[in-house]
Amino acid sequence: MAKRIRLEHIADHVGEEVEVRGWVYLHTDKGRLQFIRLRDGSGFTQVVVFKKNVSPEAFQAARRVTQESSVIVVGTVRREPRAPGIPKGYEIDARDFQIVQLAEEYPIQPKEHGVDFLLDHRHLWLRTPRQWAIMRVRAEIIRAISDWLDEHGFLRVDTPILTPSAAEGTTTLFETDYHGRPAYLAQTGQLYNEANIFAFERVYCFGPTFRAEKSKTRRHLQEFWMVEPEIAWCTLEDLLEIEEQFVSYIVQRVLERRALELEVLERDTSLLEKVEPPFPRLHYDEAVKMINEAAKRGERVPPNNEVVPPIEWGDDFGAPHETYIAAQFEKPVFVHHFPTQVKAFYMEPEPDRPEVCRSADLLAPEGYGEIIGGSERISDPDKLIEALKRHNLPLEPYKWYIDLRRYGSVPHSGFGLGIERTVAWICGLHHVRETIPFPRVLGRLYP
Repeated sequence: MAKRIRLEHIADHVGEEVEVRGWVYLHTDKGRLQFIRLRDGSGFTQVVVFKKNVSPEAFQAARRVTQESSVIVVGTVRREPRAPGIPKGYEIDARDFQIVQLAEEYPIQPKEHGVDFLLDHRHLWLRTPRQWAIMRVRAEIIRAISDWLDEHGFLRVDTPILTPSAAEGTTTLFETDYHGRPAYLAQTGQLYNEANIFAFERVYCFGPTFRAEKSKTRRHLQEFWMVEPEIAWCTLEDLLEIEEQFVSYIVQRVLERRALELEVLERDTSLLEKVEPPFPRLHYDEAVKMINEAAKRGERVPPNNEVVPPIEWGDDFGAPHETYIAAQFEKPVFVHHFPTQVKAFYMEPEPDRPEVCRSADLLAPEGYGEIIGGSERISDPDKLIEALKRHNLPLEPYKWYIDLRRYGSVPHSGFGLGIERTVAWICGLHHVRETIPFPRVLGRLYP
């Protein structure tokens, strides 16, 4: 009796008779020979159905099979260096071929399609080798994140999706009705995690976050996933060391375990291989100087080859600024001590220079921009109340948050890493819409 296998393990079964259950990705009719590209969720392989090796019924099934039909194949695995597949170089010499369901004419053909068409058919687009590879890299990144944090003393504590107040700015809230009261989809779990550190010291939450940003850039989604560690007894300097160890582990883990998927994506991994501590550190003041000097020289940045625009001290970076800064380094780079006025209310001002705060963004190279935003948090209740007032935020919804500074407050810090931007960087993708199974971009809620 043939042994049922998954295609990711096909190399371990050369010379054996196996059974594979999957879906037809491509079909080429060569008369007495039928070449079928088969996928099973774990990999892709070539199936060869030779008329003389199978029953007439099995051969007819192979001849009439359509793209994305579900099938069961029994045959012998053999090494064939020319055979396409993931992994390459193996094929199945069929002894039996059964159709489980004959698919209707499939909308997505092996040719170029427009972005809107593919997004309308996202439920089917996921079946292609490129999307298959991206989702497997995404899953590896998520596993690596949890493994590193769990092994370094962090406790996962889930935080609410429905919240009574803003954390990152009142203009990007999705409002909903909570039994007659306004509530909002969470922009971050950070504020709740700051409560959790006083019980557990090191915690993280991991889940979807929502930002109603009127932005159509290649880096923005309305719904995205973030991992957010928070740490008691942690200064900004401590935080940056944690972040660079964390990101380096994630990258090296993907290089080790998902090399095949990166090959499918044709990802040049030479810069990824250099991602290890320490990362460069650049003060905001220095970054502004670099940007303005580049603007005077008329330097250009991808993807649109636009001239680097000048920047006023006190402004936040735009995508061209981030791209230019990151391009000056082979590793991710920290830009730290941003102006207090452009950052969230909870960030600790620098004691001897309150116009800047103890914050840092981590910019990925190759034009992928910010993948982490983090800071030391305000730990003094009076200072926090002043910050809330300065940002025109009502005190009542934040009473519990201010309380945290009244009962055993300590220096503490945290950061948020965006999963989709990290996936885009590691996979070398142009747009974050490919980094999540069903993207929610501005104006799109289907499928």
